[in-house]
Amino acid sequence: MKVSKDRYLHIFGFVVIILALFRCACPGVVSHSSASPSSSSDTLTTSDTLTTSDIVRCSIPSASPSPAAASSSSDRGTGRFRNIPHPIYSVPHFQKTFPDSQSVHYASATRWGIKAVESRDEAEKAKSGLVYIGANPYYDVDNLRQSIPYLVPRASCLLNDIGRNFFDSLYVKGIPLHKIIVTSALRTRDDISHLKTRNGNATENSCHLFGTTVDICYNRYVTVSPPDAAPRRAVRNDTLKWVLSEVLRDMRDNGRCYVKYEVKQGCFHITVR
Repeated sequence: MKVSKDRYLHIFGFVVIILALFRCACPGVVSHSSASPSSSSDTLTTSDTLTTSDIVRCSIPSASPSPAAASSSSDRGTGRFRNIPHPIYSVPHFQKTFPDSQSVHYASATRWGIKAVESRDEAEKAKSGLVYIGANPYYDVDNLRQSIPYLVPRASCLLNDIGRNFFDSLYVKGIPLHKIIVTSALRTRDDISHLKTRNGNATENSCHLFGTTVDICYNRYVTVSPPDAAPRRAVRNDTLKWVLSEVLRDMRDNGRCYVKYEVKQGCFHITVR
């Protein structure tokens, strides 16, 4: 059935008039149907401000866990979503990365250190300005024969940070924890005189005289494990040396210390800056 344009307009106008009359006759029906969709927003606008509890309640997600969360909790024990360990880079070349000469070490040692002591008796009197390093959770101290386990506070803080950063680096690389070993600390002139008889690298102007310098060996480490725990897996000393070299490079680049790579003595010679 074809409807002309004029007839369509007449019908449309008639319908509009009927609806208008119906709305005037029954206003309650219209207001009830339009109130429900906006009821939630009206409750927020009835007060002048939103309280903190309102904001928190609106932002809290549903209590039901998502499929991803459920799967991660069930697979956590299997290691499916375990963090990937950081790679080990080491340094390009030990002697080129740690080239600091004796003169550079000595200048820093005389700036930050104590007055050089002649004997162990004098060292005993100078302990008021030194820190004992014989016991620390981040490193071990060898059975020292030609030095004593004391450093100036600045050097003690440096050594502590090296040991702690070494722990952190091992952890993120997925390597069992090991302690570095200090093989030399504060020396007296008497110690150096005895040391020169069997160590050609010993010098009268040693930085160890000032309590600012330590030697950390790179071919021995102490494995960290609870007393009743199963033995930790073996880690090659070269692997630990690579990690330690990264830590020392970062400390040196940050202006914390000078480092000399000692080939014959098997240690990193480190002086605080």
